[in-house]
Amino acid sequence: MDTEIGQFARWQQSAGVDNRQSIGMAFPGMSNPGDPPCLLIVWHSRTGASETMAEMAAHGARDAAGGDIGVKCLSANEAGAHDVLGANAYLFVCPENLGTMSGAMKEFFDRTYYPALDQITGRAYATIIAAGSDGSGAQRQLDRIVTGWRLRRVAEPLIVNFEAQTPEAILAQKEVSKATHAQCREMGAALASGLQLGIF
Repeated sequence: MDTEIGQFARWQQSAGVDNRQSIGMAFPGMSNPGDPPCLLIVWHSRTGASETMAEMAAHGARDAAGGDIGVKCLSANEAGAHDVLGANAYLFVCPENLGTMSGAMKEFFDRTYYPALDQITGRAYATIIAAGSDGSGAQRQLDRIVTGWRLRRVAEPLIVNFEAQTPEAILAQKEVSKATHAQCREMGAALASGLQLGIF
């Protein structure tokens, strides 16, 4: 997955965003115009994989940007509409359950969708899906929801398959590989750097 800042610059150019205009502008939705831009990571996890991957992404974001941007890493049960409105970019991390996103993640969107509608148009987002063998169903469902918010995808979906096929394997706590740790940290770092540099 190409998460170099140049990838985001190419996305910006294709989207018609003028970086000269975006740098130094106030970020919409912030309660205080002087606050740094904020990356919101929202996750839900049943067996530990999504939580671990969200935490790795948060570490990558904080390491990349230092104190220049805010990083919020909240469970789907904790995150609310004020968190969505106060963020400038989003990373959604959840498992696929029975071919769809987990119920708690869907409930997060149910609670926040209308309060944020037409308020966060054009902001950046990316996704990480923990799956047993596929992940595309949850990915499509999530993309359909944020299409209504008119968010802009700025990184390819990261779908991590744990090859869990039996009831025991599906319900077991998951161990996330070091390679996946690195991918998640890269995702967080790229999102943070994009905000820090004013690319989106």
